[in-house]
Amino acid sequence: MFTGIVQGVARIAAIEDFQDLRSFTIDFPPGFCDGLVTGASVSVDGVCLTATKLLSPTSIAFDVILQSLNVSTLGDYAVGDFINAERAAKDGAEIGGHPLSGHIDFSAYVISIQTSESNRVLRVGIPPEFRRYIFAKGYIAINGASLTVSEVNRTEGWFEVWLIPETRRMTVFEGKKVGDRLNIEIERGTQVVVDTVRESVNESLGKLQPILEALLREKGLTLEELVVPHVKLH
Repeated sequence: MFTGIVQGVARIAAIEDFQDLRSFTIDFPPGFCDGLVTGASVSVDGVCLTATKLLSPTSIAFDVILQSLNVSTLGDYAVGDFINAERAAKDGAEIGGHPLSGHIDFSAYVISIQTSESNRVLRVGIPPEFRRYIFAKGYIAINGASLTVSEVNRTEGWFEVWLIPETRRMTVFEGKKVGDRLNIEIERGTQVVVDTVRESVNESLGKLQPILEALLREKGLTLEELVVPHVKLH
């Protein structure tokens, strides 16, 4: 498990392809690898990877299977690219963000960016099948960083997050551009609540549910907004 608090920015030093497998050599900041052993879990831009070989006090090799390459942005990376990194949480550790599994739900593209001296606002697209799980003021993980959704528009299919100076300093987001692809992990507690509510509503309304949903769409509303308007679990 991870907390979504990025502990440093690392650099991809080498990439080697094998059949259905890609090996990454990643250079981490000094001190990041202290006490880390082969088999340990590390979040690499939000993807949980297993350390396969310790090459030096700051360099680790990871093997990534084809499925992870396809679902996440790891298949796009080149030598020299930078990634967010976090060690697995220890028992009893304070969770400053929210619990993350390191299993990416989908990748999404940056639609727009607004930058000021104090803040940077990313607008990110949402595939239709995941829009029901994203709420304003709810949690979401982007490239392994736990962030709070500031605004969401399910009809147009986007959400926004605000990045404070510390987040900009400690992560790769400062270098992201419109059109870049990001790894997204939705908050599991929210997903469970939404799916449970939808099942309950479906059982209660039966054949009336499609009619109700159509009427709500005309008003720019959804069932989720009516029955779980303030979902935010920690």
